[in-house]
Amino acid sequence: MKKSYKIEVDCAACAIKMEDAAKNTIGVKDATVNFMTQKMIVDFEDGAEKEDVMQEILINCKKVDRDCEIYL
Repeated sequence: MKKSYKIEVDCAACAIKMEDAAKNTIGVKDATVNFMTQKMIVDFEDGAEKEDVMQEILINCKKVDRDCEIYL
């Protein structure tokens, strides 16, 4: 299941790093971060708890850019 989230990221390079961090999170099949639209699209693995996975993505993304925000 794919879901779109509004994000706040300051630069395109950070957006790419956030995308990689999201893709490497357990429970994520695929993820895309669009710097221009300030959106993240996450494709969750079957049976994954979306809320738990998104909390883990947020933690991983803050390791890349501590100022980033994902509006859950």
